[in-house]
Amino acid sequence: FCISSSPYFQAKILASKKQKIISALFYSTPSAVQKIKQLLKDKPDHVGVKVGVRTRGCNGLSYTLEYTKSKGDSDEEVVQDGVRVFIEKKAQLTLLGTEMDYVEDKLSSEFVFNNPNIKGTCGCGESFNI
Repeated sequence: FCISSSPYFQAKILASKKQKIISALFYSTPSAVQKIKQLLKDKPDHVGVKVGVRTRGCNGLSYTLEYTKSKGDSDEEVVQDGVRVFIEKKAQLTLLGTEMDYVEDKLSSEFVFNNPNIKGTCGCGESFNI
């Protein structure tokens, strides 16, 4: 897992039709919850993470994930096992029913978004379209 000089976490996209959704808006797997808790231990002035989407990449949209010190006026808050995830207003419809997971293998570790709304992704899996 890598946090570059930008305020955003590295994230990868995965389209999925089969999901176990707890929240109608957004769900984090136990692995993602544990990783967020671990990351926030070193940031006592931050209350959670904020998920959004930005226009970029070769397919149109890309996820953003950043630390946040407070809930924005238009953010939707999802609390799961003590972890607060805030969804930016303009990303709420895009992320409807999405599962955020954290996966590790021998070469990488990253947050992965399983979004049933995705119609297409780029070849590298870093951007998507709805």
